[in-house]
Amino acid sequence: MNDFTFYSPTRFVFGRNAEEALVREAPGLGTKILLHYGGGSIKKTGLYDRVKKYLDEAGVGFVELGGVKPNPALSLVREGIDLCRTEGVTGILAVGGGSVIDSAKGIAVGVPYEGDVWDFYTGKEVEAALPIGTILTIPAAGSEVSNGSVVTDEETQSKFYTGSDLIRPKFSLMNPELTYTLPPYQTAAGMVDMITHVMERYFTNTPNVDLTDRFGESIIRTVVKTAPAVLADPEEYEARAQIMWAGTMAHGDHAGLGREQDWASHDIEHELSAQYGVTHGAGLAVIFPAWMTHVWKENPGRFVQFATRVWDIDYVVGEEERIISEAIEKQKAFYRSIGMPVSLSELGISDNRYDIMAEKAMRHGSLGGLKKLTKEDVVEIYRLAAA
Repeated sequence: MNDFTFYSPTRFVFGRNAEEALVREAPGLGTKILLHYGGGSIKKTGLYDRVKKYLDEAGVGFVELGGVKPNPALSLVREGIDLCRTEGVTGILAVGGGSVIDSAKGIAVGVPYEGDVWDFYTGKEVEAALPIGTILTIPAAGSEVSNGSVVTDEETQSKFYTGSDLIRPKFSLMNPELTYTLPPYQTAAGMVDMITHVMERYFTNTPNVDLTDRFGESIIRTVVKTAPAVLADPEEYEARAQIMWAGTMAHGDHAGLGREQDWASHDIEHELSAQYGVTHGAGLAVIFPAWMTHVWKENPGRFVQFATRVWDIDYVVGEEERIISEAIEKQKAFYRSIGMPVSLSELGISDNRYDIMAEKAMRHGSLGGLKKLTKEDVVEIYRLAAA
């Protein structure tokens, strides 16, 4: 187990009517906030009006900026920065899912910075940020707890990441009932994202990490077990609650402490989102099994452990390759069962951009932790994901 430092300052309010706690929590964002959200869904459900009411009760002024789309756009982040500066905004409230929260984080780091916010997504260290709070409506990305933000530059079709403990939310209000209206596809893509967040941490060469292994395995098994109930009855509160908290635990880094992590599959998938507008979870359902197929020989024991503990495949001495292959097929079968794609062809993606995507994914050099990937490795993973 490796040494680590862990900082997680977020206050979570979880359960029915959790958003009512905004009256108590909003003053922690200052006297005037930016209310940041996506499309019209929060207005259709009445959440928008309730948020305004709670802010009034808290005595906190606000300006608003909607329009966040999946794979949040750099142009809207820049618009938000300008608005915050003009209006003297002191904090940001993100109401939505991972894209809204990631966009809010980009705005938060851009407001106190004199240069272009994209600098943080291309390597500059975050030095200051406005405080952020969230009301989560889409369980998936874990942005309500994480220290990361991913934003897409539409002009260059580049989807990049920045990270800092300064952008961990001060509070996250989590009411599972707010997720009832999510379409099945979006719900399923979110569950893939959760599972992948665990697996990016799980597949490691770091020894003696039994506690976090077991924690990660339990998250994945919970999602797999609960998925049918959520999709069969979108208003099954207990199932929605399990899924919502699983998404937070999957990306709060609790399953990744003290171990080298991988994250190659995320970088590889980000190019699908940037180039083709693919839903992130759907892209991960395609890429991660291909990555597993390509790299398992680096640490067969870890993949066998995953197969036996997560997918209940019996261990037979000398049949490790079959066991691992069966686990990958079970993973793909689960994704199919919840309506997710498992190949690039299902996403309508051909091989004409593999080299371009691999070059962008490799912009900082080799990828991964379990296996250090080269550009040739990345291209091969795209090929394995093709069909």
